[in-house]
Amino acid sequence: MHARSPIADPFALMMDPECVVRAMQCSDRLARLQRRVCRPLDKPLLASRASDVDEYDRAIDAQADAEDI
Repeated sequence: MHARSPIADPFALMMDPECVVRAMQCSDRLARLQRRVCRPLDKPLLASRASDVDEYDRAIDAQADAEDI
């Protein structure tokens, strides 16, 4: 039976987190990845939607008030 290196065996990596960190630091494939930071929650769109809903509610209320008169 062949002994596998801990880097090649994903189950052995799960049992030794320090080995995972070492494997990540030595990985050429990870070093070649292009890195960018994506922050999709920096500009929440919910605030603009809430104001649209508020405006719609006010228009409906105004229309209902006009019909009551």
